Amino acid sequence: MRFHWFLPTTGDGHEVRTAITTTDTFRPAARPATVAYLAQVARAAEHAGFEAALTPVGAGCPDPWIVCSALAQHTSRLKFLVAFRPGFTLPSLLAQQAQAFQEISGNRLLLNVVTGGDPVEQRSYGDFLDHDARYARTDEFLDVLRRAFKGEPFDYRGDYYTLEGGGLTEPIAPEIYFGGASPAAEQVAARRVDVALMWGEPPSAIAERVKRLRDLAGERPLRFGVRLHVIARDTSEEAWAEADRLLSGMDPARIARAQERFARFDSVGQRRMVDLHGGGSARDLEIHPGLWAGVGLVREGAGTALVGSYAEVAELIRQYAAAGAEEFILSGWPHLEEALRVGDFVLPRLVGLEGVNRS
Repeated sequence: MRFHWFLPTTGDGHEVRTAITTTDTFRPAARPATVAYLAQVARAAEHAGFEAALTPVGAGCPDPWIVCSALAQHTSRLKFLVAFRPGFTLPSLLAQQAQAFQEISGNRLLLNVVTGGDPVEQRSYGDFLDHDARYARTDEFLDVLRRAFKGEPFDYRGDYYTLEGGGLTEPIAPEIYFGGASPAAEQVAARRVDVALMWGEPPSAIAERVKRLRDLAGERPLRFGVRLHVIARDTSEEAWAEADRLLSGMDPARIARAQERFARFDSVGQRRMVDLHGGGSARDLEIHPGLWAGVGLVREGAGTALVGSYAEVAELIRQYAAAGAEEFILSGWPHLEEALRVGDFVLPRLVGLEGVNRS
């Protein structure tokens, strides 16, 4: 198993915050996402034993390439899982950006492909393709990108991209991560990426998706990752009390605005997240033992959290591993303290991590 953390580039604090937008009129972050603060989070993740840190991409958050380039100078081992939208740049240019990042960071780049699921946001950037066309373009984008990373000149003519004499000189290709739950997205995952990412549905649902993707990929190697939040404490009662506290901080009007926004998304994965939650107390939002859907009331994307004692959370991670997940992108509020908490009390309970390097 490989474990990664998350960089809160729209701000941090003791409340559930959105990942890619600041337009929900929620109060300003108690901890603004300055380079100084994000560097603290990155160093905490590195110290705690996480391999990489994911950055979000989209309206309302700073450009991940610029942020991660700055943070690479404040860390020594942590890799950066840089998110990008394939429709907003040329694959040949992105390959060049990736090569430059590898050079300045000491080969600490991972790529996270985000096709986009909010048509309104996509159009605000000038992208008017529909859902399936966006994934067809992503498929072609990744085909070009993979060829560029081979280090040999090539020509290419497709529906979306045409190149003459493309390619890089002596590139160090990063691993490619990608998420998407629709049939169009799963075809891209099966053909083009190293790690297929899924949001935290119950382990049985993850097992179904893993099987389907493995069948689509055939003999092609494909790993699987799950994106989850974590609320872990000494006891289960303390953890659920913290979930209740987070829930109490979600104003009903804010929940209503968020759900109205999510309803316009054409993302199948987002719709699956929305379908998980109902209402009431924190326990009313428990959709599988130890899996809480309350985060998705106000936060786009990953909307579930592992809740319980340190031992219970570790056991639930093992359930996901048994379902086929090999990589876990985790987070919690505040991201600074929770990175250390998970690193100190959860990761060492998992097989093979007793010797987590915190030097």
